[in-house]
Amino acid sequence: MASSSSSNNAFRNGSSGNQRPLKPLNASNLKSSSFKSRVHPSHAPPPSFRRSYPSTFSASDDGVPGRVRVAVRLRPRNQEELAADADFAEYVELQPELKRLKLRKNNWDADTYEFDDVLTEFASQKRVYEAVAKPVVESVLDGYNGTVMAYGQTGTGKTFTLGHLGDGDTSSRGIMVRAMEDILAEISLETDSVSVSYLQLYMEAVQDLLVPANDNISIVEDPKTGDVSVPGATVAEIRDQQSIVELLRLGEAHRIAANTKLNTESSRSHAILMVQVKRSFTGQEDALSSEIDNSSHLVKPSKPIVRKSKLVLVDLAGSERVHKSGSEGHMLEEAKSINLSLSSLGKCINALAENSSHVPIRDSKLTRLLKDSFGGSARTSLIVTIGPSPRHRGETSSTILFGQRAMKVENMLRIKEEFDYKSLSRKLEIQVDKLIAENERQKKAFDNEVERMNQEAQNHIAEVERNFAEALEKERLSKGMIVMISSKIIAMERSWALVSEEVSDLRKLLQNEIQLRKAAEDEVNKLKEQYEQFMQPGAGGDTEIIRLHKILEDEAYKKRKLEEEVAILQSQLLQLTFEADQAKKYLERSGSAKWFQWCRFSHVAN
Repeated sequence: MASSSSSNNAFRNGSSGNQRPLKPLNASNLKSSSFKSRVHPSHAPPPSFRRSYPSTFSASDDGVPGRVRVAVRLRPRNQEELAADADFAEYVELQPELKRLKLRKNNWDADTYEFDDVLTEFASQKRVYEAVAKPVVESVLDGYNGTVMAYGQTGTGKTFTLGHLGDGDTSSRGIMVRAMEDILAEISLETDSVSVSYLQLYMEAVQDLLVPANDNISIVEDPKTGDVSVPGATVAEIRDQQSIVELLRLGEAHRIAANTKLNTESSRSHAILMVQVKRSFTGQEDALSSEIDNSSHLVKPSKPIVRKSKLVLVDLAGSERVHKSGSEGHMLEEAKSINLSLSSLGKCINALAENSSHVPIRDSKLTRLLKDSFGGSARTSLIVTIGPSPRHRGETSSTILFGQRAMKVENMLRIKEEFDYKSLSRKLEIQVDKLIAENERQKKAFDNEVERMNQEAQNHIAEVERNFAEALEKERLSKGMIVMISSKIIAMERSWALVSEEVSDLRKLLQNEIQLRKAAEDEVNKLKEQYEQFMQPGAGGDTEIIRLHKILEDEAYKKRKLEEEVAILQSQLLQLTFEADQAKKYLERSGSAKWFQWCRFSHVAN
């Protein structure tokens, strides 16, 4: 692998910096890559840092003007030039801050030219890319066609500027690699696609650099749109950065080169890298009110918009003079073919710069392939490379004038935008299938909900009926309890009346017994007095005493019996009085229910 110093030496020597032959591209290299692109959503707008045209122009618009931008780059002196031109003054003077270049005629006079950018021999590859190709790549990402082309004398660094791979030093990568990096970083690999074709125009024959057996490919022009295409070329889809590096390496290995006096590895063909970019965008959604129900809205599916753009990167073969390059035999025929195609390109640019009614596009296959780049609808940037040696004054002056004429060419930029009806149809079919499935799910869910609500209603009705029956049973039991309590109360009232009567009778009996006892006591006292009188000496006979004594004993026995009965009656009276008082308290404090329980308890106790 080449180092950074070797890459700079390659640019200094005017070679492409790529060694040949290179290893061919294989399938494994296409699939494997360590490069990770920065993916943006397909509907996202372009980043704010990009200086691009508005993306609102469609294919039917007249387009926006876009002049061909031209930059000039000076190659550093190589070792041969340092030794051979030591006695010569500086032939080329650059003023990059003024974007101006001077070609000295002598020590007093010089021709001055102005360009869009002037890049010195110390300009980095990144600086060259940002000045020349980055605006074109940004326009391609927005939907415009774009072209970046390198033109100059053999050995001035066109291939290094445009196609250097930078294997040993990534900072020396050329425009092709950097452009693909930016494109892959901006697209979404899910919705967008990038494909490339790598061709060379050799001896007026279009050849495929990816499949060399694919030779003499025809150029087709659309009669309606005028677009030029190469349908027979191999198209490779790019998914990562490593894939494009391998493709470029494969193409460079198949590109025809030769050793001349001006360049040790001079390209003998025009290399053309065609990059097709297809990006999908989503249009704005429309809300349609339903005629049946104004409250509901139908969402119209967004229209998928596809923008197809093409980036053409052209590494032209170097213009040369036969006596300087030393071409002979077959190489002489190659040089004639190269100069003829470059001459046809110059004629077309002159005609366009002078607004001529006839532009000789069909004089060469190169001009046919670049029809859209000069005077078409593509945004075009041209970088002209020159050498510092005064020995090539004529070639340098011719290159500068070619760039000056190209700056007068103005293209009309147009966006190729179309509706992706197939994608819209697929999207609508998917949406219909989703709606059908969702309708079936909602219908099933509705049926399940109705069944659940019916079951809940039946359960609720059964529970209400059960609660109503229990309430009726409780009401019936409550009424029976009230009737029973009422009857118990009535019975208790009757019992209380009976008890009261019994108590009154017992009181009367007690009163009678008390009176009888008192009478008996009086009688006993009277008998005691009589007994004492009889016991006195000389009071009366013994028979009478015995009879009285017997009567006295009988009366005493009756007295004891009466006392026992009185005691029993008194205890019964106290018991009845206590029970009456307790019943009265229960009736006053606890109500009829507790009274009923108390009566049951008293009944059981008795």
